[in-house]
Amino acid sequence: MTDETKLYVDLTAATMTPGDTPYGLIQDAAIVTEAGRIAWIGPKADLPADYADLARHGLNGRLVTPGLVDCHTHIVHGGDRAVEFEMRLNGASYEEVARAGGGIVSTVTATREADLDALIASALPRVDALLAEGVTVLEVKSGYGLDTETELRMLRAARALEQHRPVRVVTSFLGAHAVPADYKDRADAYIDDVCIPALRAAHAEGLVDAVDGFCEGIAFLPDQIARVFDVAQELGLPIKLHAEQLSNLGGAKLAASYGAMSADHIEYLDEDGVKAMAEAGTVAVVLPGAFYTLRETQAPPIDALRKHGVPMALASDCNPGSSPMTSLLLTMNMACTLFRMTPEEALAGITRHGAAALGLTDCGQIAAGMRADLAVWDIKHPAELSYRIGFNPLHSRIIGGTSA
Repeated sequence: MTDETKLYVDLTAATMTPGDTPYGLIQDAAIVTEAGRIAWIGPKADLPADYADLARHGLNGRLVTPGLVDCHTHIVHGGDRAVEFEMRLNGASYEEVARAGGGIVSTVTATREADLDALIASALPRVDALLAEGVTVLEVKSGYGLDTETELRMLRAARALEQHRPVRVVTSFLGAHAVPADYKDRADAYIDDVCIPALRAAHAEGLVDAVDGFCEGIAFLPDQIARVFDVAQELGLPIKLHAEQLSNLGGAKLAASYGAMSADHIEYLDEDGVKAMAEAGTVAVVLPGAFYTLRETQAPPIDALRKHGVPMALASDCNPGSSPMTSLLLTMNMACTLFRMTPEEALAGITRHGAAALGLTDCGQIAAGMRADLAVWDIKHPAELSYRIGFNPLHSRIIGGTSA
C-alpha cells in the first residue's frame, strides 16, 4: 500500500459489471483505490484485513457509479447555428438556410477561421457541462475542417483539453464527414486529395486514436468510406462509423466487415446489419439527441439489438447542428422515453458499453484493476439518473483516484 491508497465506505456501488445482479449493485459497499486503480471492491463486511486500518472516507450512503463515458461528440468546433435553428422554426426551408450560409458550411467556415486557442476556449464550456454530470472519458471528433490544416488543428485542440481539465480524451479522425463546397459533386476527389492525406498527416503527428466516417447519401457512399478504412487498417487504427441515420446504405455491415468498434446513429439499421454487428462484436451507439433535434420518426431497432446481443452505448453527439446537447443525463432520459431502453441499459450505455465503443478495457466498470474513475451521486438508486429531467444529482467525480 502507498500514501495514495484510499478506502471509501458508507456507499452503494453500481459496479456495472455484467452478471445476474441488476446494475452490478452492491449495498453497503467499500471501495479501495491505489495508484489510480481500483484495488478492491465488495461488501464492506468482506473488506480484507490488509485494508482494515486505512482511514475511512465516508460517502453518507451515496450511490457510486463508474465515471461516465461520452463516446460520440463533435465538441470542438467554431461558431454555432442558433440563428439557423431560429430560421427553420420560422419556416425557412433547408435550401433557404443553406443559401444564407447555414448548415455544415457555416460551421466549416467558422472552424477554419478559429485558431487553436479559440477552438480550445470555445470547447471548454461544453466540456465543463459534461464533467459537471460525472463524465470522466470524452471522445472528440474532427470533421469540421475538411482541409488538412483545420482537421489537424481540431485534433490538436481535442488533445489539449486534457491539459485544461481533468478528463481523459479519445480522438477520432472524421475527415469523411461531408464534401466541402470546393469539392461539390467530386466526393471521390475529396477522399483522394484531402481526406486520406489528412489522415496520414494526423496519424504521423500522433493525433488519431480511431477513424470515423459518415456513410449517407448526403455524405459518402460505402465504397468511398471503404477506401478511408483501408488506409486506417494500413495505419493500424481502429474504426467507427456514422451509419444508417437517414437511410440504409449498408454502412453498419461495412463497418462490421472491418471489425469496427462501433456503428453510430443506426436508426435505419435492418436485421442483417444487426446480425453483422453481433458477429463482429461491434457496439451500437444510440444518439437520441440528434433524433430529437431533427424530429425524426424512425427509431433505432432496440428490440433487434437486444435479440442479437449487440451492446448498446449512448452518447450526447454534442455538435452545433443536429444535437447541440451537453448532457448525458438528458441523453439517458431520452433513450428511455423515446426508444424504451431501460434505465439499466441506459446506464450501461454511458459506462461499460460506452467504454467498449471506444475500445477501452480499463474503465466503464468498478472492478479490481480498472481505473479509479468514479462518479458519486446524491441518490439512492441508479434508476434516478434516467428518471429525472433537468436535475443533476452529482456530488463529486474521482478520476484516476483523485477528486476532481
